[in-house]
Amino acid sequence: MADSLDKRYYKISDVSEILGLPIPTIRFWEGQFSELRPKRSDGGTRRYTPADIERLRVIRFLVKEKGLKIEAAKEHLRKNRHAVEKTHEVIGRLRDIRRKLTDLLDALEGRPSKS
Repeated sequence: MADSLDKRYYKISDVSEILGLPIPTIRFWEGQFSELRPKRSDGGTRRYTPADIERLRVIRFLVKEKGLKIEAAKEHLRKNRHAVEKTHEVIGRLRDIRRKLTDLLDALEGRPSKS
């Protein structure tokens, strides 16, 4: 997923738009998850790398999609970060495949696409 991120750094407003998360949520999660420490410019502006954005995607997956509380999400990451990241990656790929299959089915049936 990080492949589509072509810039070296992103502002928090860009990250908010990319992930569909409110800026205050991103700031709050920075305080909760020690692995979220974006670099700051001389003026204090947060500068997120594609790796930072991928970490936020994993946290969003745990909190928003799986419905875990912050503490449970932190525990999941502490116990087995690799498995959580792999699960998130696999689910993302499966969603892409489902979208492509739906688009193909729509094209075969001659109906307009929903995406």
